Amino acid sequence: MRTNFIEDRKEIDEVIRACKTCYFAMSVDDKPYVLPLNFALEGDTIILHSAPEGRMWETIKKNPQVCINWTLGEELAWQDVRVGCSYRVKSKTVNVEGKVEFIDDFDEKYRCLGLLMKQYSDREFKFGTPAVKNVGIFKVHIENITGKEFGAKAVTPWNS
Repeated sequence: MRTNFIEDRKEIDEVIRACKTCYFAMSVDDKPYVLPLNFALEGDTIILHSAPEGRMWETIKKNPQVCINWTLGEELAWQDVRVGCSYRVKSKTVNVEGKVEFIDDFDEKYRCLGLLMKQYSDREFKFGTPAVKNVGIFKVHIENITGKEFGAKAVTPWNS
């Protein structure tokens, strides 16, 4: 079994959109911190939301450079059932590195909330003024993006 890079951006975006949760990693004062978050993808931007306060917000205000991971798939595979080192979890992952931008504009927050909900539902949603004002919205602008497929079948002349 192999690990292959996913080079096609369309396939990378499909992996991201197929996931329900991303893992948002940040660090300040050499202390790493990771949280699962809901998200939306818009071009080269990841949109995230949460309460507008707390440890995460304090961390990203001090250091806006972050990393986000999506992992799709959990099927166990092996080359030889008796050899532990031949086991893999068949999955696809995407990692993004980027910088946080905080969104304060009411109309842009409203638009971003709509994009977040579109990731999870085909319904149209409306958001009340208090909900928009009291939510924290931020974007991560993609500076680097990589995709990998783990546990892929090795391509040989007899199985290609």
